[in-house]
Amino acid sequence: MLNTFVIALREGLEASLIVGILIAYLHKSGRTQLLKSLWFGVFSAIGASLLFGAFLTFTSTTLSESGEKYFVGFTGLVAVGLVTWMIFWMKKTARFMKLELEQKASAAISAGALSLAAFTAVIREGLETSLFLYANFKGSDPLGSTIGLTAGIAVAIALGYGIYKGAIRFNLATFFKFSGVALMLVAANVFAYSLHELEEVGLFFSGSANKIAALIYIALVLPPYLAKPKPVTPAEAAKKISFAK
Repeated sequence: MLNTFVIALREGLEASLIVGILIAYLHKSGRTQLLKSLWFGVFSAIGASLLFGAFLTFTSTTLSESGEKYFVGFTGLVAVGLVTWMIFWMKKTARFMKLELEQKASAAISAGALSLAAFTAVIREGLETSLFLYANFKGSDPLGSTIGLTAGIAVAIALGYGIYKGAIRFNLATFFKFSGVALMLVAANVFAYSLHELEEVGLFFSGSANKIAALIYIALVLPPYLAKPKPVTPAEAAKKISFAK
């Protein structure tokens, strides 16, 4: 339950902040007539993410027992790799996210372009979340995981709305830093379970090697993640800004 709560809270809050930034920019720029297009892109991304999760679930149920273990094992490994990459990507680009989103919204001169911008911003979080949740659900109690998922989404939406309205203020950098650590611990658990599934079909490690591999994963990713980022020079900032246009 705690694992799915952490996943839903972290990824849900990221998506909520993205939507909040875009909405605030449209109000600030006097383009509120495009809000319907924005929400169309957001809900389309959510729908696509749900369909992707349903596809993963349906696919695994149509496979043989050994086929499902292959599918779950490799899907879990892909989820761990994707989530790890996204955590480091967010650490590197978070400071420019608001500017990048506002530039995309500014460049979207039509309703369709804005829908696409909103869709691409949210679908990144949605597909990652669907994949990671699927991998986590396979190795945990379904009821507890569902409760954690529901609670995480509810808290994320409430926090996102509160931050947008200015009613809630807290250090987002600190939150994302420690939630990133929590996600890495969850990823290590998914990593161990995925290797266990592959072990059962004779493809990978045996014994407790999967747990050792999970500890090695933590040892490799945690120190560089917690390391203090290098200051961004004005030239690098200008390059990132121009790239975001």
